[in-house]
Amino acid sequence: MADKAGRRRRSSSILQVYHEPPEPIEQLSDQSALPNLNANWVNSKGAWTIHFVLIAALKILYVIIPGVSQELSWTLTNITYIIATYIMFHYVRGVPFEFNSGAYDNLTMWEQIDDGAQYTPAKKFLLSVPIVLFLLSTHYTHYDLKYFTFNFIATLAAIVPKLPFSHRIRIRVFSAPPEDQ
Repeated sequence: MADKAGRRRRSSSILQVYHEPPEPIEQLSDQSALPNLNANWVNSKGAWTIHFVLIAALKILYVIIPGVSQELSWTLTNITYIIATYIMFHYVRGVPFEFNSGAYDNLTMWEQIDDGAQYTPAKKFLLSVPIVLFLLSTHYTHYDLKYFTFNFIATLAAIVPKLPFSHRIRIRVFSAPPEDQ
């Protein structure tokens, strides 16, 4: 996307969607050389329990704030959990450790879990937690349409990136496309 002078053209769209290309063979060999400490923890003991602990802690935090109703505390718990897990699993790319020569730099944590395989036990669990939290928050908000709408939109934002058709799809808002696109 360069003009005649060799400069990059500005994109006219606010929202850009592109598919992350597969890694070259060198990067794939780097990925198989060492274990991925960034994503392997989701299969270890206690990794699933921490989600329930965090949800309970969020719920307690929002309940003790004066003026926050039971309905609002459930909605805030749901939205906070979803935002935190979205950032952790679907927004940040790469590995925070410098031991794998950048083998996972183009992959989100969700794409790194179980080497990208879909519907593994860990991914099924991580997919079901926002759904169960949505059902709980909907029930405890007494099916109020306003809270239902917020909870439903937030849950969709958590579920859609976890589905197979979203694998390696990147959505950019107000930013330039990748250099090789």
